Amino acid sequence: MNHAFENALHRREQKVPPIWMMRQAGRYHSHYQGLRAKHSFEELCRQPELAAQVALGPIQDFDFDVSILFSDILYPLDAMGLGLSYSDAGPKLEKSLRSSEDILNLRSWEEALPALEFQGHAMKCTREVLPANKSLIGFVGGLWTLFVYSVEGSHAGSLVESKKRASLFPLFLEKALPLLRANIRLQLAAGAEVVMIFDTAAGEVSPAFFKSMIAPVLAELATTFPGKLGYYSKGTQSAFFDDSFVRLPWAGRGFDHRWDLTRVLRSTSAGFVQGNFDQGFLHMEASDFDKALAEYVDSFKKMNVQERNGWVCGLGHGVLPKTPERNVRRFVDYVRETLG
Repeated sequence: MNHAFENALHRREQKVPPIWMMRQAGRYHSHYQGLRAKHSFEELCRQPELAAQVALGPIQDFDFDVSILFSDILYPLDAMGLGLSYSDAGPKLEKSLRSSEDILNLRSWEEALPALEFQGHAMKCTREVLPANKSLIGFVGGLWTLFVYSVEGSHAGSLVESKKRASLFPLFLEKALPLLRANIRLQLAAGAEVVMIFDTAAGEVSPAFFKSMIAPVLAELATTFPGKLGYYSKGTQSAFFDDSFVRLPWAGRGFDHRWDLTRVLRSTSAGFVQGNFDQGFLHMEASDFDKALAEYVDSFKKMNVQERNGWVCGLGHGVLPKTPERNVRRFVDYVRETLG
């Protein structure tokens, strides 16, 4: 385990935070591009040795503190029988959910779980090739986000079709929640120190909808795996999260670039707080990027060390395609040099 990440999990005092970025192993990275030239995206995910090599690349090149399982949030939907393929345009589900009958026809979690075992093998292979001083985390998609994909085939736009069919969400949970629990157990048993829940579509609903429909199932997961799950949602605001949600036994929570992370750190007493530099700024020219990065880090430097307890430094969302590698490297080096 990485010492800095362990400190963040337990909110121990440290000057320099651990650093990792969502999608740190991906299309922007020359290491990934080299592997992708020889193998399909599915081969990189499904062949454990290849998935491990993809995950290792950014650790070797940028010295992140934490490595992330290389996989995709949609594989549980494939395992349940919706079919999944990938092209240069992105993922595509062969079927979509339009009715209760469609959901009832999905495979049970017992039938579906064997189709996810490759993730456990990939996790074990990744742990074997990682340096001992690096942490390893897994991830799953949030259940609302998986529902949105199963209805719409993406999480873009206002989610009209998903909201029209929101009454189907509880039935979807009966099928998907047991599989997600089993998937989380699989990843933890294979060596994940924490499993992140990435809920990309959660910010497209209202706070009231989130609290009534989404938060209860998240609370069930958090209490089932106390101290082992992190939660990240894109586009949500403070109005989404009441005190009972914040007090759940999360390992930590991630925040996008719309939040003032210094305020979050000062108001949170348990678990890590991950984020949240604007990922778009990584596309700036060097001089402009340095100014934006200095402004971001300076806001944390003004805090005393105790106030920064729990901070896991990263982006507001994932590394975007065509992001210059020099800026990723500069980000890591600058944070450590400035706060060290």
